[in-house]
Amino acid sequence: MDKAIALRVISIKDDPDQLNSFIEEYKPFIASCVQKSTGRYVEYGRDDELSIGLMAFHEAINGYDRNKGNFLAFSSQIIRRRLVDYYRKQKKYSNETSIEGSLNTEDHEEYDLSMREAIDEYDRLELERARRIELEELKKELAYWEISFSDVAQASPKQEGTRKLYQKIIQCIVSDKSVADILLKKRYLPVAKVCEKLRINRKKIERGRNYIIAGVVIMLGEYEFIRDFINWR
Repeated sequence: MDKAIALRVISIKDDPDQLNSFIEEYKPFIASCVQKSTGRYVEYGRDDELSIGLMAFHEAINGYDRNKGNFLAFSSQIIRRRLVDYYRKQKKYSNETSIEGSLNTEDHEEYDLSMREAIDEYDRLELERARRIELEELKKELAYWEISFSDVAQASPKQEGTRKLYQKIIQCIVSDKSVADILLKKRYLPVAKVCEKLRINRKKIERGRNYIIAGVVIMLGEYEFIRDFINWR
C-alpha cells in the first residue's frame, strides 16, 4: 500500500488533473492531520488551518521522493510544520497589533501548551501508525522464511555476550554485499561464509538463525521506524 502510494505520488507531479484528484481524495487525511495538530474539529471553507494543510500537502507531493520514506508520514510532517509556522506568525502578529486583545498572558500560555501537546500526541500516533505498518510488512517478509515473530522472540539472546555475538554476525552479513545477497535473494543463511569470516563455531550461528535473519532483513529493508525502535540494545 505504501509503495503504491509512493509510486502514484511520483507519477502525478507533472499531471495537474491527477494531482488535483489525488489532493481531493486525501482531503479527509489532511483534515485528520490538521485536527490532530490543532486539537479541535476543523471544517473546510471555515478554518484557515485547512487551507494551510492543503497547501502543505501539495508542497509534500512536489518535494517527495522515495528516499523520504512513507509519503503519508512525510506529508503529515510537512502539514504539522506549516501549521507551527502559521501559529508562530499569528502569535507574532497578534502581539504586535493586539488583535487578540481579550487574551491575557495566561491564555496565551495555555494555548501554546495545548498546541505543543497536540503536536506531541500527533507525532506519537503517527510514529505508532508507521511502526504498525512496517511490522505488517516485516511479518509478510519473514513468512517467506517460515519465520514468525514468536520464532524470533524464542531465538532472541538472553545473555549479553550472546546478544553482542548476534549483533556482530548481523553486521558482518549487512556489511558484505555478496553475503547479504545470498541471504536475501537465495533465502538461506550462509553459515559457512560467516563462520569463515568471523572464525566462530557454526552452532553459535544456527542457534540464533531466526533472530539473525530477522535482524538482517530489518537492517537492509525499508524498516526505518522499527530500526529506530529496536536499536539492537
